[in-house]
Amino acid sequence: MMSLPFYQRHHEHYDHAYRHKALQSTVSQYQKEAKSKSAVYAQGSSAYARGSTAYRHASAADFSLESSAAYSHGSSAYDLDSAAYSYGSTAYDHSAAQSKRSAAYSLDSESLSKSSAAYSHDSESINKLAAAYRLGSEAYSLGLKDSNLMIEDQSYKMSPKAKRAKQSLVSEDKENKATDYSMPIFTGREVGISGITDTEEERIKEGAAYVAKRNLFATGEGVSVSKVAKSTSTEEHHEKKSRKVAIRESAERVALKKKLEDTQAFHKKLNQDKLLHAPEFVIEPRSHTIWEKQNVKFHCSVAGWPAPRVTWYKNNVPIDVQTHPGKYIIKSRYGLHSLEISTCDFDDTAQYRASAMNVKGEISAYASLVVKRYKGEIDASLLHAGTVSMPVGFGVTPHGYASRFEISFVDKFDVAFGREGETMSLGCTVVISPDIKRFKPDIEWYRNGVLITPSKWVQMHWSGERASLTLTHANKEDEGLYTLRVVMGDYYEEYSNYVFVRDADAEIPGAPGAPLDVQCLDANKDYVIVSWKQPAVDGGNPILGYFIDRCEVGTTHWTQCNETPVKFARFPVTGLIEGRSYIFRVRAVNKAGISLPSRVSEPVAALDPADRARLRSHPSAPWTGQIIVTEEEPAEGVVPGPPTDLQVIEATKNYVVLSWKPPGQRGHEGIMYFVEKCVAGTEDWQRVNTEIPVKSPRFAVFDLAEGKSYCFRVRCCNSAGIGEPSEATEATVVDDKLDIPKAPGRIMPTRNTDTSVVVTWTEPPDAKELVGYYIESSVVGSGRWEPCNNNPVKGTRFICHGLVTGEKYIFRVRAVNAAGLSEFSQDSEPIEVQAAIGGGLLHAAPSPPYDIVVLESVRDSMVLGWKQPKATGGTEITGYYVNYREVVDGVPGKWMEANIKAISERAYRIQNLKENMVYQFQVAAANLAGVGTPSLPSQPFKCEEWTIAVPGPPHDVTCTEVRKDSLVLLWKKPVYTGRSPIAGYYVDMKEAKAKEEHWRSVNEKPLQKKFLKIGGLKEGMSYVFRVRATNQAGVGKPSDVTEPVVAETRPGTKEMVVDVDDNGVISLNFECDQMSPNSKFVWSKNYEPIEDDSRLNIDTKGGKSKATFKDLGEDDLGVYSCAVTDTDGVSSSHTIDEEEMKRLLALSHERKFPTVPLVSELAVEILEKGEVRFWLQAEKLSGNAKANFVFNDKEIFNGEKYKMKVDQKTGLVEMIMNKLEDKDEGTYTFQLQDGKATNQSSLVLIGDVFKKLQDEADFQRKEWQRKQGPHFVDKLGWEVTDDCNVMLKCKVANIKKETHIVWYKDDREIMVDEEHDFKDGVCTLLISEFSKKDAGTYEVILKDDRGKDSSELKLKDTAFADLMNEVCRRIALSATDLKIQSTAEGIRLYSYVTYYVEDLRVGWVHNDTQIRFTDRVKTGVTGEQIWLQINEPTPQDKGKYTMELFDGKTGHKKTVDLSGQAFDEAFAEFQRLKQAAIAEKNRARVLGGLPDVVTIQEGKALNLSCTVWGDPTPEVSWLKNEKTFVSDANCILKYESGKNVSFSISTVSTLDSGKYSIVVKNKYGTETSDVTVIVISVSGQTDTVQGHDQKNITVSKKKKTMTASKRKEGEKKDSIKPHVEEITATEETPDPNEIPPVETEKDAKSNQRSAKKTDEKAAVAEMVPQPTESLDRQGKKLLEKKP
Repeated sequence: MMSLPFYQRHHEHYDHAYRHKALQSTVSQYQKEAKSKSAVYAQGSSAYARGSTAYRHASAADFSLESSAAYSHGSSAYDLDSAAYSYGSTAYDHSAAQSKRSAAYSLDSESLSKSSAAYSHDSESINKLAAAYRLGSEAYSLGLKDSNLMIEDQSYKMSPKAKRAKQSLVSEDKENKATDYSMPIFTGREVGISGITDTEEERIKEGAAYVAKRNLFATGEGVSVSKVAKSTSTEEHHEKKSRKVAIRESAERVALKKKLEDTQAFHKKLNQDKLLHAPEFVIEPRSHTIWEKQNVKFHCSVAGWPAPRVTWYKNNVPIDVQTHPGKYIIKSRYGLHSLEISTCDFDDTAQYRASAMNVKGEISAYASLVVKRYKGEIDASLLHAGTVSMPVGFGVTPHGYASRFEISFVDKFDVAFGREGETMSLGCTVVISPDIKRFKPDIEWYRNGVLITPSKWVQMHWSGERASLTLTHANKEDEGLYTLRVVMGDYYEEYSNYVFVRDADAEIPGAPGAPLDVQCLDANKDYVIVSWKQPAVDGGNPILGYFIDRCEVGTTHWTQCNETPVKFARFPVTGLIEGRSYIFRVRAVNKAGISLPSRVSEPVAALDPADRARLRSHPSAPWTGQIIVTEEEPAEGVVPGPPTDLQVIEATKNYVVLSWKPPGQRGHEGIMYFVEKCVAGTEDWQRVNTEIPVKSPRFAVFDLAEGKSYCFRVRCCNSAGIGEPSEATEATVVDDKLDIPKAPGRIMPTRNTDTSVVVTWTEPPDAKELVGYYIESSVVGSGRWEPCNNNPVKGTRFICHGLVTGEKYIFRVRAVNAAGLSEFSQDSEPIEVQAAIGGGLLHAAPSPPYDIVVLESVRDSMVLGWKQPKATGGTEITGYYVNYREVVDGVPGKWMEANIKAISERAYRIQNLKENMVYQFQVAAANLAGVGTPSLPSQPFKCEEWTIAVPGPPHDVTCTEVRKDSLVLLWKKPVYTGRSPIAGYYVDMKEAKAKEEHWRSVNEKPLQKKFLKIGGLKEGMSYVFRVRATNQAGVGKPSDVTEPVVAETRPGTKEMVVDVDDNGVISLNFECDQMSPNSKFVWSKNYEPIEDDSRLNIDTKGGKSKATFKDLGEDDLGVYSCAVTDTDGVSSSHTIDEEEMKRLLALSHERKFPTVPLVSELAVEILEKGEVRFWLQAEKLSGNAKANFVFNDKEIFNGEKYKMKVDQKTGLVEMIMNKLEDKDEGTYTFQLQDGKATNQSSLVLIGDVFKKLQDEADFQRKEWQRKQGPHFVDKLGWEVTDDCNVMLKCKVANIKKETHIVWYKDDREIMVDEEHDFKDGVCTLLISEFSKKDAGTYEVILKDDRGKDSSELKLKDTAFADLMNEVCRRIALSATDLKIQSTAEGIRLYSYVTYYVEDLRVGWVHNDTQIRFTDRVKTGVTGEQIWLQINEPTPQDKGKYTMELFDGKTGHKKTVDLSGQAFDEAFAEFQRLKQAAIAEKNRARVLGGLPDVVTIQEGKALNLSCTVWGDPTPEVSWLKNEKTFVSDANCILKYESGKNVSFSISTVSTLDSGKYSIVVKNKYGTETSDVTVIVISVSGQTDTVQGHDQKNITVSKKKKTMTASKRKEGEKKDSIKPHVEEITATEETPDPNEIPPVETEKDAKSNQRSAKKTDEKAAVAEMVPQPTESLDRQGKKLLEKKP
């Protein structure tokens, strides 16, 4: 939904509809009590009953409705203002209908008083109020028919605030009884538009309403409130009022007055621009699913000011009621809009859209219609119209009655000529035999091979006997070849003829014809490319360009899209409104005027292509009855990312078209785009569309400077902001990328009928995107050209109809593409319009061809070849006809035709033969006189698959240019090439009378070309020739033998002559005096016809023909030959090779220009001090030779700046310039004159060339100045030492003792310990163990009193990568050989390098397979050691291991063989170390808990405990003073759970002193732990122990601790090492008078250490664990005491 205006947002709860029944009930109650005010309330009730909100504003006190539209027009003196105000206030009432402080209350005191007076039975005021009320109510109801209503409950109690009825949703469809029906919600887009009304009158009305309302609220006229007493009326209302009515009226007046005062204050805050309100759907149309033949009605209610215009669309195409009368009914009344569709059928299944639009924007709502069909019903539209007269399945196919239908055409249409705008009709009577009435034919019409469908331009009719097609309004698009196809079952017949449509008469004399074939390409949301074809008629003046017009579908208003004419036949139209459909037309313009408009294009919708595809596929599954509706959830705050794939898809002189893809990051809301441009090479970005962003991912940029280069980029924007720009495009030059085509060539007219001529031509060279060709004809001598076609034709052949029999015509052709029309071709030779056969000349049919051979044979076809007839009949052979017959058991069958149309080549493939069948063939030749006699039947040939590997025979072997000692042999490649491509040809020859064994090969190596000049012939001798092809498999069958040729030069034979005239033009000339009237000169290059005339101009006059080279070059090298047709083999050739070309070019130049020969052209060089030297050298100069020096067309002379010199002896001419400045940019020319001979040489120094030369001169000057002081000879560089360190070094010169050198890295000085001695002029800086941290910019500076010099080296990016590659290479080379080391875990392979860096990539290969690293096999680097660890090796780990070190470019390998003895030894050592590790791991040991010394008073209790571990569980024994010690009543020894050992003495005595040892033992080993117990007797000391005043003495020696969680795991698994608790020694509570014992020095120190450790780590236990506590709880308590 669109957002509400700011003054409506706090009344958003009003935007709900209420049921009409409750509304009408309340209205009827009110009407009963307000009969006295019938004049006012009758109109209000009527509007109220229709759902209008206008009336509810009439009674603020009774209904508490917040609008007073009725009172706003209540002034009797407001006659003039009420009409204008009704526009303005209605707009405002619409936008603030539910506001508690409605703007409609802003009335002046006069209006209020007069309204009150009218309310107080002033009949005159009442009448005027009613009229004003009707005007406001009617206008208001247009926008608020179903707006939200607030109604009072049914009680009559007065209340300061009306109660609200329960909200409910209005349902307009009676058939839909469900009250809880929920409308589908669609998301619309708000689009700002202007000028949307159809007529100027409506726009004036909208403007007038806005101005009236603006003036009303801006000036405050008529809205001020003053307290004026009621004026008495001359006509009093004498009806008696009840007390109830009087109280009601009084309350209404008080409430109204209060609201007027509130509203007046509120109005002062309103901005006049907020008065307009964008469209908003109060009720959206809902989707329907119905059965066929039912009616359906869509409803919607729209609010907005000015009153929105609603347009209905079907699948985004506007619905035209006039086009489908009775089908659609569209109504709009009081803001309620409806679309009714009558008698729905299956095709009505679609998505329908209601689009509401006014000057503030546009919004759309969608609904879908699904039309279901009953099962078993047949859709007649799926069958051909009129073809079935009985149910499908009950008939019989046509072949059940006849094997084939005979279809013939009677009364056929001829070639038709029409004019634009006329009605044309084509028709044929169709006769079908046999006539089976049950089956009707399918009648199809085609234009240029494309099926025609009925439309408003084309109508078709089939009467049962005659088929007709009518062009209701002919256009040039309708011109073409029309074909009528009659289809019966699987068989059809066709008839075709051409229809020509000429231009209509121009409205302005001399104006061009209308463009044609307007199409819309690449349509998007607000953008479409319009293309068209240029007209054939330009009106006698060149076409200056074209205007493009657009029109919104459903309107008749055309808008011109471009201000200035465009020449390119494509134009991007922007500024379209999304979702609307448009049609386009084009007009051509020349200096005489503007043409008639073209035929309009097909409608195109301004939609995103993805949306268009989605809408096309929306009703793809109509049978389910399901409509899936989605709603976009707006994602706020997501700034879109940059677009991608930005590119220039079209560039012309007028515009550049950009295309891009939307970004991936864009949220759910729509995005728009800003386009920016800058001149290439700058960063001065300018926004192109500064005001309105575009919606489509296409944009056309205009107003660019022609010839300049630009870069472009695009930014995305949405409500969250503008995103980052895309990557800029490459520099694009503003110019036409598509060139106008060149003129076609070789225009050849030939006779066809007595009113038509066939014109052929060759395609122009380098033609791109050709649209077609226009052909023009002219009667010889008339000088007037007429177009032969008005729609460009494809191909290079056209039949020009409508010519006058007996007249002579010439023809010309021009090519067309989007860039324009080419120049006209050269005029053709004149031709007289006559029928082709006979032609008015006495010709005979040709003699039979002969020597028929098979060139290729496959399973079902064979290729034949034959020789040309010996007698051609006096004219050129136009084609051949081939017949064939089967031969069964030697008996030939009936002849059958192989081809219907004549074939021009002397090789033809006959299809659809039977495999292994024997055939005979015959060939007949044809010319203008007719078809000659067929040849004799050929030998029988079997149709079978050739499987030989070698190629078949070449064919069409002919001899030409026969001379007394040479001839040229020509042939064509074999049709069957064998199993590999043809590698060349061998030519064999022999004397005609010699035997077969005398065949000899002319060439030793295979020829690549298909011609050969054979020399060394004997004059008068007769020869025959044959040709063989070869491939990889070998040499194939030979061709047919040529006819015997006598080596002789016939009398009158002339050779081709190469000539260079006085103007230097090079030409080849050939002359023939044996020509017949139909003879022609045929020029060839390398014996292939010359089709490209871009290199040669051929001019033939009489018996002479000249081929002139336009610009002789390497592309022209080859053999040029000329043959004359209809002669006895007159021909000649000339070979132009490189030497001949050079000779001819030199001769041409010498003839053109006598010049002073130059050894070298003008050149430039920079001297040491930055001076610039220009020089050239002539081969020879006389003493009179002169030289002029010119700069930019002005002569310069010797002086301070220029030093000039001419040396006649050496021919050297030079000029030295002391300094090259900016003003010296330009062209330098040296002009030489030596007698009559002249010459000049120029040098252009502009742009980048000049800048480069100037920079070099400045550099040399600075270099010279730099070298006057200390300077660098070699700039700073690097090398990697053998120790893999990096050394930066540079070479210096001109150093003295006082010269200092300073090193920097990233502008920070590097402190160097040693001073440089400049030994050998080299300065170095050593960087050891170079790595990424050393990347940066290094600089070294030399300085002394003569100056300073610096050199910089950047070790970043690519440079750093190159250096690291070299470092890695050196490190890889320093790697030692791989060695094998056994460990307790497995086997380790390792190598040492000088040092390791991360850039050195390490890989390991096992038996040529890359190792995939796992927990068992892993690699790593430790220090300088690179290793591969194989844990728990197996026999599969045997083999060769290779360590691959890759330095970035190459790999380095180190290999070791871990197999055989090496593996066995390593594996045995691994097993030994593993067992040792296991033994060490599982041996018996005391983990901790026993202190070294325990000192205790006599009589106290001593408790010692410790933890033991071993696998298997160890045995525990105790020793006292190295003797076995067992438990007794005084001393208790415990061993629990195989791990906890305790030693307790309840009462110690001096006898208990001694050394106690615990001995633990298992199969892996034994360990002993000792503790010394010192018992001190009581001898009267104070009860003090050194460092202690506690009753319990704790002596501990912690060896290892574990967490509680791990301790629990240890309890669960005996194999895991148990937690070691602290050993705690305790004593009984002493007597207060008891004297503590005195510790020994050792014990005191031990206690001091213990106390210190306890203080530092807070590890002293404050409480002795009770025996009942578990180890876990004891451990937890100890852990809790730790910090």
